Amino acid sequence: MIPLVFIKILRSAAPIMCAGAFLLSGCNKAGTEATAPDADAVAVVGQNTLTVSQLSKDIPAGLSTEDSLRYVKAYVKEWVESRLISDIASRDLDMAEIDRITEDYRRRLIMMEYCRRMFRAHTAEIPDDSLRSFYESHKDEFVLDRPMVRGTYLKVPDDVTNLRVMRRLYRSDKPADADLLEKEVLAGAIHYDYFRDRWVDWEQIETRIPYDFGERPSAWPSPHRHLDTSAGGFTYLLYITDVIPAGSTMPFEGAREEILIRMLNAERRAFDARLLQDLWEASLQNGDLKLNIEM
Repeated sequence: MIPLVFIKILRSAAPIMCAGAFLLSGCNKAGTEATAPDADAVAVVGQNTLTVSQLSKDIPAGLSTEDSLRYVKAYVKEWVESRLISDIASRDLDMAEIDRITEDYRRRLIMMEYCRRMFRAHTAEIPDDSLRSFYESHKDEFVLDRPMVRGTYLKVPDDVTNLRVMRRLYRSDKPADADLLEKEVLAGAIHYDYFRDRWVDWEQIETRIPYDFGERPSAWPSPHRHLDTSAGGFTYLLYITDVIPAGSTMPFEGAREEILIRMLNAERRAFDARLLQDLWEASLQNGDLKLNIEM
C-alpha cells in the first residue's frame, strides 16, 4: 500500500496560520484544535512528519500572503513527494546496495573536497609569461571559428541632443577624440563599448544590433568599416578598426581564459597525484595503511 499521507488543519492561533491563513486545505473553519501528537503536524508520510515549526523556519522573510501561500504549497508538495518515492522505493530496491553506493559517493566527495582545498592552499597563481609560453607552443590548437574585432560601439536614443557630436567622434582615430567621446556618451548613451585595445568576438557585437548583416554575418566586418542605423527609437553606431577572420589563429587575449583553464587542470591533476602518493606513503610508514598485496 501507498503510505498514509495527510495534511492536518492547524489551529488558528499557530503563527504560520495567523501570518498567511494558509496551507493546503486553508483555515480550520470549525476552530477546533487537532489532538496530540498531531497538533503540530502539517504532513505525515509513514514515520516522517513535517511540523509547523519546521515549515516556519524555512519560509523566507518578507513574502506577501499570496507568495507565502505558493511557497508553502510547493514546499509541502516537494516534501511529501520526495518521501513517498523514498518510502516506496525502499521496499522495492536493495537498500544495502544503495547504502554501499551512498557511502562510496560520500568518500569520493570527501576526497575531492580535500584535494580541492589543498590545491587552493598550496598552488600559486599562474604567471602571465607561463600562459604566453603555453600559447606559443600550442598556437595550432587555438583557431577561430568566428571573427574577432576591435572598434567602438554605441547605442543612443534617437533624440539625444549630442548625437551629431557622437557621430563625428566615434570613427576618429585620434586619442583626444576618444577622450571627448567618452565624456559625450555620459550625457545619454545606453551602451558604450570602446574595444579598440582588445579583441572581441564579433558575435558579441553583432547580436546587440538589430540590423541585417546578410546571409553571412561573419563576413560583414572589415577594417575601417562603420555602421550607423536606427531601430526602435535608438541609433546604433559601430566602427570596426581591425579584424581577425575566422580560421585564423586566435590572439593570445582571446585564448588566455582557455589556456588558464587547461594549465590549472593539468596542475590540479599533477597535484592530486602527488598528494595521494604522499598520503599513501605516510600511511604505510605510520601503520595506518597495511597491504598484503604487491602494488
